Amino acid sequence: MDRRPSRPPLSPPRGLTGRSFVAVAVFAAAVVPGWTLGDLTERWTGNALLDWLTTCACSAAAVAVLARQVSYRRRDAWLGLLPLYGWYLIAVLAWRVALLPYRDWEPRADEMWRARWLTGELVGYWRTDLAQPVRKKTQKVRAAG
Repeated sequence: MDRRPSRPPLSPPRGLTGRSFVAVAVFAAAVVPGWTLGDLTERWTGNALLDWLTTCACSAAAVAVLARQVSYRRRDAWLGLLPLYGWYLIAVLAWRVALLPYRDWEPRADEMWRARWLTGELVGYWRTDLAQPVRKKTQKVRAAG
């Protein structure tokens, strides 16, 4: 008999206040180091353009790290290089990260194989499991004789 390990019961998603606090913390953790590094770069070199380039590069790195978890592609990190738009994109990603493991957005087409629509009290949310799909083992059959 094949038994799957029991899953812990699903906890309810974060409320608006909890999700907002988590999103602000993720946004600050993603933006403030790049901003600080950009200011230090400008102070050391005296070049304001290098400040913007450093800040935008750090924003793009943050987008690359967060994107895969929340149905964005890594190539969207190129959009993180755009001044101010990168911070907007990080804010969207932080809002989505704050709700994980639940999702209130529809998964991309290449994620549908691992996504499931929740029902009951959690109707309106998606959940994606990171585990690979279970494949049945096949036995090799030897020819007798």
